[in-house]
Amino acid sequence: MSVLKVVEILGNSTVSWEDAVQQVVNEASKTIKNIKSVYVQDMQAMIQDNKIVQYRVNAKVTFAIVDQ
Repeated sequence: MSVLKVVEILGNSTVSWEDAVQQVVNEASKTIKNIKSVYVQDMQAMIQDNKIVQYRVNAKVTFAIVDQ
């Protein structure tokens, strides 16, 4: 039987929402092993002079807990 844990992480990017999600995964993987999925709960764009200047995501990262 596997046990999974979920953590909520906020990420951002000046490129795209997809890149913001990838940044979440990149940073999370530095300290979390066995990442199984990421669920994007919310997306937000920051606007400046009628242009998107930053993409933000609120993501839930799911990973397996492994016995050591």
